Amino acid sequence: MTLRPTPRLTRLAGATLAALTLAGCGAADRLANVGKAPNLSAIEDPTAQPGYKPVRLPMPDPEPVSYAPNSLWRTGARGFFKDQRARQVGDILTVRVRITDKANFDNTTKRSRANDEKFATANLFGFENQIDQVLPDGTKADALLTAKSDSTSAGSGSIRRSEQLATDVAAVVTQVLPNGNMVIEGKQEIRVNFEMRQLIVAGVVRPEDIEANNTIESTKIAEARIGYGGKGQITDVQQPRYGQQVMDIILPF
Repeated sequence: MTLRPTPRLTRLAGATLAALTLAGCGAADRLANVGKAPNLSAIEDPTAQPGYKPVRLPMPDPEPVSYAPNSLWRTGARGFFKDQRARQVGDILTVRVRITDKANFDNTTKRSRANDEKFATANLFGFENQIDQVLPDGTKADALLTAKSDSTSAGSGSIRRSEQLATDVAAVVTQVLPNGNMVIEGKQEIRVNFEMRQLIVAGVVRPEDIEANNTIESTKIAEARIGYGGKGQITDVQQPRYGQQVMDIILPF
């Protein structure tokens, strides 16, 4: 006796194989690193990364540069002696990240509406007694139409948020814009046992906002992009499984 797989069994086997293949792709790297700490990323040129795009912002008209050959003062310098602050591509400056964010929102909405409509013709030139000849039997002239509706809605919402972050990170000048502003980008990775903390800072800064000790506040960075997070065993356990994430996306319930 030969057993032939049914179409339903074939589809079930195919779906199971596809699920195992998807799970295996993500788990292969994790299985290869069982018992090992996460690897640190190599130091790379940010401008050479895939997807990197130079920043383009509206620029003012260029102004002519004045030279003073017989003066000890250097044109464009912000100090009489050598300026140690970042000013060109490749220079490094320290970003002091200070984020203290609090938000409180309370919203309450209530609405109530009642409608009552009646239509009757007690006197209609004497034709009120002949209405039943046109309309169904039992129709009364003093109660032709009655409509009533009630509507009530109530809603309330509350948001409480408090965020605080204080840290320092060194950033590299990746581009100098025509108006003198500088595009910076900095990444920091710290590994503690099997958990890695990551901090990313990027944005546009003015040379005038850089202090004498070559530092700048994160609040003075335009188009600031600040990311603080991590990866590792603890972070992985806190995340739902890949299958659950996929089901949360595709299920309409």
